[in-house]
Amino acid sequence: MKENYFFQTEGLSVGYHNKVLIRDISFGIKKGEILTLIGPNGSGKSTILKSITKQLSAIKGVVYLDKKNLYQLSSRETAKKLSVVLTERIKPEMMTCEEVVSSGRYPYTNQFGTLTKRDHKVVMEALEKVHAIELKDKEFTDISDGQRQRILLARAIAQEPEVIVLDEPTSFLDIKHKIELLSILSEMAKEKQITVIMSLHEIDLAPKISDRIMCVNGEVIERFGTPEEIFTEKIIRELYSMQEGSYNMLFGSVELKKPSGSPSVFVIAGGGYGIPIYRKLQKQGISFYTGILHDNDIDYQVASSLASEVFVEKAFMPIREELIKKGQIAIKNCEFVYEAGTPIGDFNRANLELLTYAKALGKIRNEKDALKVQRSKNN
Repeated sequence: MKENYFFQTEGLSVGYHNKVLIRDISFGIKKGEILTLIGPNGSGKSTILKSITKQLSAIKGVVYLDKKNLYQLSSRETAKKLSVVLTERIKPEMMTCEEVVSSGRYPYTNQFGTLTKRDHKVVMEALEKVHAIELKDKEFTDISDGQRQRILLARAIAQEPEVIVLDEPTSFLDIKHKIELLSILSEMAKEKQITVIMSLHEIDLAPKISDRIMCVNGEVIERFGTPEEIFTEKIIRELYSMQEGSYNMLFGSVELKKPSGSPSVFVIAGGGYGIPIYRKLQKQGISFYTGILHDNDIDYQVASSLASEVFVEKAFMPIREELIKKGQIAIKNCEFVYEAGTPIGDFNRANLELLTYAKALGKIRNEKDALKVQRSKNN
């Protein structure tokens, strides 16, 4: 066991009915770090989380929490150090949201379960933390799934743990509350040095909040590292067995499959002006060229995934004459040319030549009208 890890597993094997699903899980994270498990549905993320929180018996190996064997701690000792928010929907009968959150204080109460003034204060602070104070008097069974998720997080916070484990905590939440919840976890990790271990499906959000990433898919954990190490197109494609579409590590987003067939459209773009047009063309199934872009242009990040061909120059370099000629040949072979409205400056002045050439050929089209014509041809 390494001394500088606050939470660590050694040779952990997990599964059901003594049948191993994932073996030899060995990792360590420091106090205040956030570890996120990513991977396809059914890959075993929940099984790992249940096993490291004693919700499920491990088949083999050890889990250390603050240098202590977690499996040797009593339930009360464990509850004081570790809180859990799993995906199973609990249905406490006749309990208000405040009472559900208050149950997080029971590891600290006496044998009668009596709450002190401090306990009540901690409960109210937890409700405020998740922006749910207005729910405190409502019955837990009467609120929405998203609201329940916030209440369960408040209960976990009220436990005042050193480690919090969450299984898909952003499920059922709209984008506003997803961001709020992840911001709360980030603040808890940084300000209170609480270690966070969770699973997420949102691979656009995972790299933004995590210190460490674990890829779960298969009998062993093949990849464990920083977001910078894990979130590459190759690794994400392999992890999720993506046959179509692509993952963009700079945007942290997924693009759908590029249109097939010979390009019938050329988009003169740059500076982000082309992205909305690229995505409209993709949705219509229209194959297209675009350019001339520099490889550090924001349009290039999407164009490289969706365009049939991108006419691209190296960053900060003047556009070569041969590239202009290639662009003109592509324009000649296309039916329509869209001007995205990108301002022309010193570095992209060559696009003015493409625009002039397209106008001379009478190929500049209004985007909406051209799409209508193209759709009718496709039909």
